[in-house]
Amino acid sequence: MNTPENSPPAAAPYGLRPADTPKKVNVQTFAGMRAQGEKIAMLTAYDATFAAVADAAGVDTLLVGDSLGMVCQGGNGTVGVSLDDMAYHTRCVAEGVRRTQGRSLIVADLPFGSYQVSKEQAIASAVALMGAGAQMVKLEGGGWVAETARFLVERGVPVCGHLGLTPQTVSSLGGFRVQGRTDEAAARLREDSAALEAAGATMLVLEMVPAALAASITADLAACATIGIGAGRGTAGQVLVMHDMLGVNLGRMAKFVRNFMEGSDGVQSAMASYVRAVKDGSFPDDAKHAW
Repeated sequence: MNTPENSPPAAAPYGLRPADTPKKVNVQTFAGMRAQGEKIAMLTAYDATFAAVADAAGVDTLLVGDSLGMVCQGGNGTVGVSLDDMAYHTRCVAEGVRRTQGRSLIVADLPFGSYQVSKEQAIASAVALMGAGAQMVKLEGGGWVAETARFLVERGVPVCGHLGLTPQTVSSLGGFRVQGRTDEAAARLREDSAALEAAGATMLVLEMVPAALAASITADLAACATIGIGAGRGTAGQVLVMHDMLGVNLGRMAKFVRNFMEGSDGVQSAMASYVRAVKDGSFPDDAKHAW
């Protein structure tokens, strides 16, 4: 006879994780977090081991970034990272998350050249990444991307936009420069943000955007959660490249980065410190990490 002490775990539909495991972050979670004033903590991840550690540390969402072109492959930028590269690393991250709490939502970058040709190319690329384990795809660009984002969302693919400093097209921006400083540039960022939200984007990364502008855009968006990197503390969440926040990057540390390994006794401790700092608003410090 089964008693509470020896009864089998509750069944889960379709062989999913039992109900008593930590609740997985999903696209609806972000709206609830924002409504409650809880910041979203995002980190990049590229392999199973670090993904598992980040998930165990309480990171809400993991970005399989095409920044792997720099931190994993040693290149000078993200251009050149292939869809096959992204699918491989996404699969690795998904396996790592599966082995731990299984809580973190996985976002994967659509790499340069995998969505620019047509909407049909974009859905084929998104299907490849979703099949590898992503629950959302990210694509860079302003208004011209909105119709592609809408096309993906209408077909069941959650979308994260990316505005401001867009690494895939950094050459056309004149290098790694703060975006949105002029009135005209700021207005364009506002328009592009509104267009992506109207297209159904769930999240929006704002990179190297003045803090006041990023906070204003965040307030203007009713449903799309902004994730800042070098965009101040007024966004709905924060993201850093994992290697940067662990102090093991190959180049010069950017202004918006904080080394969370300092004062920590290990990688998981550093990641947990990052999560706490994002949640309590102590990171970023606009006086140090923003423009």
